[in-house]
Amino acid sequence: MQEEILLIIPDKEDEERDVLAEIWREKYGAVLRVGKFWIKPDTQNKKVALYGYDSFCLVLAQILNLEMISPKDETICALEKKWTKRRIELKELGDIRQFTYPKFIKPAMPKLFKGKVYDSEAAITEATTDIKPHEKIILSDIIEVTAEVRTFVLDKKIQDMAFYEGNGDLDAARQFAEAFLYEANIELPRTFVLDLGHNPTAGWFIIEFNASWGAGLNFCDPEKVLDCIKVATQNTNQEQQH
Repeated sequence: MQEEILLIIPDKEDEERDVLAEIWREKYGAVLRVGKFWIKPDTQNKKVALYGYDSFCLVLAQILNLEMISPKDETICALEKKWTKRRIELKELGDIRQFTYPKFIKPAMPKLFKGKVYDSEAAITEATTDIKPHEKIILSDIIEVTAEVRTFVLDKKIQDMAFYEGNGDLDAARQFAEAFLYEANIELPRTFVLDLGHNPTAGWFIIEFNASWGAGLNFCDPEKVLDCIKVATQNTNQEQQH
């Protein structure tokens, strides 16, 4: 067993997460299932890693003085079109009259409103009634997706990848992802999840980036992605490092 690290996960049953928890227990020694995540859990001064949905991890991180390592949502807007195969822009909500529809729109700050395809200015206006016009939003042209691959990355190396929608040539997906990780001159965190899409016309392209601490395994091997999840939580409280 390596250094003992306490993995905190939601107490709700989840098949993939439960398997990961068992492997974590074997490798790092401790798993704590938490329901009331807004109450400070007893970590026994152990080093901590979090894995679960956004609100669960972010609230616990604040309570326990942890730093969660996440890619910035707007990173995808900085990519060359050869990686995205579509135009993606960072705009302000107040600019919605300038857009042509339909358009995929999501907030740069997560959870402000639902990210989805909006068919009209009226539809996005209705969804963002109480949001200030200066809030940043991400706009993407619509692209057909016939297959999707989840990729866990640590230090620019693929730890595992798997189809979670459709099927196809996983080796070709790996080559595309590795080329991106080697060539892309943008700031990325040590660990993140890269979701790839494919269609027969465009080939492979990047759908979005996600945080390793919050992304479902989606058929990736839990043992291969443990280190991604470990690194995604930074213990900043000196008391928890002893």
